Formats: sequence, structure tokens, C-alpha cells
Amino acid sequence: MIASRSPWIPFLAALLVYSRALMGTFHFDDYALLVDPAITLLGGWVDCFRWTQTRPLTWLSFWMNYQLGGAVATGYLVVNVLLHAANSWLLASTMKRVIPENVAFAAALLFAVHPAALEPVNYIFARAILLATLFSLLAMRAWFNGSRWPAVVWFMAAMLAKEECVALPLFLALFEVSRGWNRKAMMPLAAMFGVACVIGARVLFSTKTVAGAGSGFGSAVTPLDYFSAQGWAILRYWRMMTVWPFDFTIDPDFDGLDFLTAALGWAGVVAIIVAAGRYFKNLQAGFWVIGSLLFLLPSSSLLPASDFAADRRMYLPMVALVVAIASIPRLTPRASMALTAVFAVITIWGTGFWLTEQSLWQRAVKLAPAKARPKMQLARVSTPLEALRLLDEAQKIAPNDPSLASEKARVFLSMNKPELALAEFGRALALAPNDALAIANRGSALAMLGQNDAARLDFEHALRIDPCQFDARYNLKLFGHKTDASADGCRWNQDQLKKLGDSR
Repeated sequence: MIASRSPWIPFLAALLVYSRALMGTFHFDDYALLVDPAITLLGGWVDCFRWTQTRPLTWLSFWMNYQLGGAVATGYLVVNVLLHAANSWLLASTMKRVIPENVAFAAALLFAVHPAALEPVNYIFARAILLATLFSLLAMRAWFNGSRWPAVVWFMAAMLAKEECVALPLFLALFEVSRGWNRKAMMPLAAMFGVACVIGARVLFSTKTVAGAGSGFGSAVTPLDYFSAQGWAILRYWRMMTVWPFDFTIDPDFDGLDFLTAALGWAGVVAIIVAAGRYFKNLQAGFWVIGSLLFLLPSSSLLPASDFAADRRMYLPMVALVVAIASIPRLTPRASMALTAVFAVITIWGTGFWLTEQSLWQRAVKLAPAKARPKMQLARVSTPLEALRLLDEAQKIAPNDPSLASEKARVFLSMNKPELALAEFGRALALAPNDALAIANRGSALAMLGQNDAARLDFEHALRIDPCQFDARYNLKLFGHKTDASADGCRWNQDQLKKLGDSR
């Protein structure tokens, strides 16, 4: 019989509340996983550990998913739901070692059903934060038990799942300060900081060398612009994890801010920290509030990312913040259960938006009407006429975005209107002259118009810019030109190799 405060109750609650996620499908960047040779090839697990591959343990889990179940979303979502349930179990089991058992249980139950896990659970590509949190909790568990060197190993695993857990050593150092400093913590903490520096440097190197990394050196956002928005982003995260958990979306509307507005946001963060500092000693609620900020800082400070805010960044900080909520002296067991029930209802409702691509992006458009990307993504799963309307609206918001013109051209091609597509590809290339994909797509439009010589020149031009541009190489093969799938060190998936005639 399950004890009244057994960690298995949060585990089962997470399974129950998030079971609806199993009805979902692939979204957004999920589709990139299905064409990545490191995931689709039988021997691809080796590529998961190549130097330029970030988050190798997460990629290895995707490789296992694909080898066992192929391109079926349910298998991936089962793993995500089980990881969240395991994290809920671990949170209850870990925290009861340092705080009262009833507080640890209440915190784990809140965590299990909280809608802040909607994106990490339902968005397969976001699995990295689920794994990083799993290993971070195992590191905390070991540390709280006095096994500090095993905690270092678990932290290394967490960093190899997702680098956003890099603040864990700071959290553990703060833990030691709150409880009374122990000199035995010095060397393991130093080792953790060493691991953080080495793996962090590797990740930064990857963002500089891998095209489209979207963060660090690969971000189009300046550190100052990114930092200016993060005060308000942190306040938004805290608000959604506590008093208003209704605005979760895959693409929140956030941007760089002017100096005064940015300063006000950071002033609000500082005010909360100062207030929390009054309840810092002996692991009171203030310690956990400040701990949640530490977990947010790697993604919400100076290191820029293309997205100013992302809901999945709340997941690891929520580990600390739910403890702060459960530690409120006036939060009675009845009130805690009522709050848990409210969060569970919101989560079940919110999961409905993740069941299809269309409902997900309709939600994103509704919550970010002044942002172009949700409209473009919704256009991709809409009828051609509706897609053109959405893309026209998006171009009014971002007239200099070449991807919108390319997307409109793709719609025209699907409508068998290559002459209109050609004009849009021309507009896209005027904005981004060296976009190999747009050049290859223009070649496809020219081929549909019977202008084969011009099309061939575009395909060759695209390959000079990007020798691994598959569409250009494949279309040249269709034109009767010899292509070499193994040339230039390109990494093709099994379907691409088959189309190129490679026997591997």
C-alpha cells in the first residue's frame, strides 16, 4: 500500500495529468530530428558524441527512440512523460532529505502537475531540459546525502544533456552557505566549476562553428539587447510559475527593450531577491526563490539566444520555486491540494493546444499577434489561400525577413504557380543573396517553367555556397548530372542516400 506521502504519488500524478500528451504529434524543430543521420542511421549513435554535437546524451536518447520506433511521435512522447514523472518522484525523494517531508511532498505534487512542464513534455525537441533536470536532481540527491564526488559525475551527465543546468554548482554553493559552510564542499564544487567551464566552452565553440545554432556566437541578437529583455522575462517566468499560469505558448512575444523599461524589469527582480534574502538562512523559502533565479541566469542574462523568452526555460528553476511555494507558512495542506488541483486542470486544458500543429500555432498567433514567426508556422499547416493571408500579415510585421518571401514562394509552388513563386524567391534573394536553399528553390521554380539551363545554373550556384545542399544536388541528379553523395564530407540520412543513389 502506498504511504500517504510516498514519492510515487507525485510520479503517478504526473503520469495521469500529462497522459493526454501521448495523443500529440511532432512540432517545429522535432522534424529536424527525423532527418538527422546521427539519429536515423543505425550507427548514428557514434555521431551523437562528435565534437560539434551539443547535448550528446539527449541526442543518444533520440537515436534510441528512432531505432526502436521510427518516426512515430507516441514513442518519443512516452519517454518525455516518463522523464517528467521520474523527476517528480526524484524531487519528493531528494528534498525530504533537507526539508520537512510534508513540504517536500507538497512541492513534488505541485511540480508533477504544473503547466510549466507543458512545453518540455509535449515538445519532443525540448527533452534536453527533462534529462538535464533528471541528472541535476540526482546530483542534488547525492550532495544532500553527503556523497559530493558522485554528485560531480551526475552534474557532468546533466551538462551533457543540456548546458542550461550550468548554474547547479552555484546553487549547491548557496545551499552550503544557507545551512552553514562546510569546508569539505570546496574541492567537489571546484571540480563542478571545472566541468562547467570545459563543457560550456565546447558548447560555445559549437555555436560558432555550426550554422543556425541560434545561441551564443550563432545568435543574431546582441548580448546587450538580450540582457535588456531578461529582467521582464524572469518576472514573466516567476508570474507564470506562481500566480498566473495561463499564457504558456511555444513562441512568446518578447523583444529588446529601451534602457528605462529594461532597468525597471531588473529592478523588480532585485526587489524580489532582497525580499527573499530576509528568509534565506536554514533553507527557508527565500533560499529557494534565489535558487530559482540562479537556474534561470544561464538562459536569462548576457549569453544571447535567438528567442528572448522560451517557456521550457522554466522547468529546472521550477524545481526550486515549488519548494518556495510549499514552504509558505500559511499554506495549509487543504490550500496546497486546492492549488495542485487548479494547476492540474490548467495543464490538462493546455495540453490540448499541443495535440496538433494547427492548434499549437493558432494559440501562438493569439498570444503574440504582433510577431511574424507564429503566423509563418501556422501558414505551413493551413490551406494555400489561408497561408497566403497569414504570410501577407507576417510580411507587414517583418518586411525584411527573407524566410517569409521563401515561404510564400513555396505556397505558390504547391498551387502550381511557378511564375509567382519565382518573383517571391527573387524577393527573398534580394534580402539574402547567399541563401543556398532559396537559390535551389528558385531553380525548382525555373525548372517548372521549363527554363532548365537557368535552373541548372541555380542548382550549381547553391552547391558552391553549400556543397551539402541536398535539394540542389538531387535536382542536378534528375537533370542527368553525376552526383557524389560522399563528397565534401556531407552527412546524409538514409532517405537522402537512397535518393542520391548511394549504396551505403
